Amino acid sequence: MPTLRLALSQVNPTVGDLAGNAELVRTWTRRAADAGAQLVAFPEMMLTGYPVEDLVFRRSFVAASKAALQRLAADLAADGLGDLPVVVGYLDADGPPQVGGDAQPGRGARNAAALLHSGGVAATYFKHHLPNYGVFDEDRYFLPGDALTVVRVGGVDVALTICEDLWQAGGPFAVARQAGVGLVVNINGSPYELNKDDIRLPLVRRRAAEAGAPIAYVNMIGGQDELVFEGDSMIVAADGTLLARAPQFVEHLLLHDVELPEAGPDRADDEELADGMRIVRRTVGSVPASPAGPAAVGGVMEPVADEAEVWQALVLGLRDYVNKNRFPSVVLGLSGGIDSAVVAALAVDALGPQRVVGVSLPSQHSSEHSRADAEELGKRTGLDYRVEPIQPMVDTFLANMSLSGVAVENLQARVRGVILMALSNQEGHLVLTTGNKSELAVGYSTLYGDSVGGFNPVKDVWKTLIWRLAKWRNAEAAARGETPPIPENSIGKPPSAELSPGQLDSDSLPEYDVLDPILIGYVDGDLGRDGLVESGHDPAVVDRVLRLVDIAEYKRRQSAPGTKISMKAFGRDRRLPITNRWREDG
Repeated sequence: MPTLRLALSQVNPTVGDLAGNAELVRTWTRRAADAGAQLVAFPEMMLTGYPVEDLVFRRSFVAASKAALQRLAADLAADGLGDLPVVVGYLDADGPPQVGGDAQPGRGARNAAALLHSGGVAATYFKHHLPNYGVFDEDRYFLPGDALTVVRVGGVDVALTICEDLWQAGGPFAVARQAGVGLVVNINGSPYELNKDDIRLPLVRRRAAEAGAPIAYVNMIGGQDELVFEGDSMIVAADGTLLARAPQFVEHLLLHDVELPEAGPDRADDEELADGMRIVRRTVGSVPASPAGPAAVGGVMEPVADEAEVWQALVLGLRDYVNKNRFPSVVLGLSGGIDSAVVAALAVDALGPQRVVGVSLPSQHSSEHSRADAEELGKRTGLDYRVEPIQPMVDTFLANMSLSGVAVENLQARVRGVILMALSNQEGHLVLTTGNKSELAVGYSTLYGDSVGGFNPVKDVWKTLIWRLAKWRNAEAAARGETPPIPENSIGKPPSAELSPGQLDSDSLPEYDVLDPILIGYVDGDLGRDGLVESGHDPAVVDRVLRLVDIAEYKRRQSAPGTKISMKAFGRDRRLPITNRWREDG
């Protein structure tokens, strides 16, 4: 049986940066070649970045993607890498977009993979299963492929597949068995969700059994707006044995020697039919010889604790949002509370303290301990700590307007927002907002006040998880002999907006350990009132919470983007009408 040295390039492309992404392919292909690789695979839509959303409809962008692919193939050959087969994702089209009067039935944009060899495109494959749920709208953009591409590489028949093809039974993987392939390469742009890595390995094992062949699964890493990709690339044998697995949230070349069944007798490069799909066979010429010396062993990275996984996801999502959008630095308000403390610690981990400005914005209701805790966080993290008292500005407003109650509370929050945005305009910082998912769910924020900002790192993090993350981050620092970044007082004290004397969150909301399970059931699980009550929640509390969630949709629609870590994040995942009279109590 032949052995192929596989190289799975788990890298971080940027949407729209075709030249930069092509350069990544050239750089990592060189690394793979230097390590003796005989087949290299890059993630889904590697050349364009993923997801490109409505850029699909721009014919100029589609043409640029196709031209970049041809140029990349030629450049790889010029680099002396032409004999190394490289699988790369890109945007293709075999007809006009499906949104114009010149649309043609069965033709349009394609989510595609190409195998590059000898300075050209040796084979292409169009994604068959198109996801249309959660954050995915691929039925809006692409037409499905109807053929499985099988390429003979180094005496092994290799099938090409893309992402969602793996998540659904039947289709390409079933056809791959009928085609008698020795390996299935699956390139991915699979966004992170907490515990998704626990689902992914059993899924790959099921598809390996379905195909009767090993699977080489490569996934991208990096942040793209609300999405973050964690990698978790792997190679799984036909019997389900995990042969190699890459670390999460870092660029990595997973290099592993895999013994594969030799291809059968040569077949013409024609087409066959199996389960309604065509089988298109191609053959590449010579590939690099099997390297001498010891076998390459990719190793198996063990999963980490949930808090570590989420922290890495939030750090990467924030770092890439800031860097890919070319912001020099970030600024946020430091209240002394847990939410802003966690966001500050995330920002420092993502960008370094020299690129983070934390501003204490005390009013007459700000407690001494909150001011002290904000200052202490600044000292512990080393960020640029400043103090901008808001009371003189609030007093000026009140001298000219007759306000009371909630209007005065919201005025304080909005003055803080004005100050942060002024610093952003003056110094070029991106403003980070710090409201957690629990607060967003029930509308516990001031529009154009504490909700102001360009990005929210904890938008998809429930309040109870915020506390867990803070404790985990401090424990990690202590274990490394470092100063824990978050003051213990910020973790232990009762949460408060401090907009009126003695105010606590619990004055307006149930305790968070009661609130969060209801919200998780309603928002993430789509449970109705009856389902929540049957789960053991107090009916009166359920009614109160659901009303708060339902009437806050207009606020959420105006909130900043933030990194998705759950199965149903506000924004891309959960889309409800603002004008909506349906209520769960009927």
